[in-house]
Amino acid sequence: MKRIENSLSPTMVVVLTVAWLVLNQSVSPGHLLLGAALATAFTWLASSLRPLRARISRLDVAALLVLVVVRDIVASNLAVARIVLGLRRVRDIRSGFLEIPLDLRDPHGLAALAMIVTATPGTVWAGLSPDGDVLTLHVLDLRDEAALVRSIKERYERPLRKIFE
Repeated sequence: MKRIENSLSPTMVVVLTVAWLVLNQSVSPGHLLLGAALATAFTWLASSLRPLRARISRLDVAALLVLVVVRDIVASNLAVARIVLGLRRVRDIRSGFLEIPLDLRDPHGLAALAMIVTATPGTVWAGLSPDGDVLTLHVLDLRDEAALVRSIKERYERPLRKIFE
């Protein structure tokens, strides 16, 4: 049986400690000490639950991807709002499922892709084929399948591959 080494992530300890202080609305020495102790213990205990570590190789690409995703979320919010508020004719809305062939294999990259498409209003990650080759999306307003496939592969999958693979 493979043994998993427990290790501490300093970033996680700091984040959990700060969260503890914010939730308790106190920076007293007692809360700081208790928060740090709990954060250290939880981080150490949880490290064995997640043995696969993400390796981010391109922070510059990640920063640009964040900007692209924020822009796309804002644009999608406006498009969905037009549909919900009835500013578009109902007969123009064509929802459906779309299958996208994937080249991305890294589980962290796939998780990021899932968050991106689900956070973008009008699209929802509906499934991944057992072999991980095909992503199924539900799209609220599916106008041009080929263009959407190209867009997701170019705007999200390609940068995620640079970041994680």
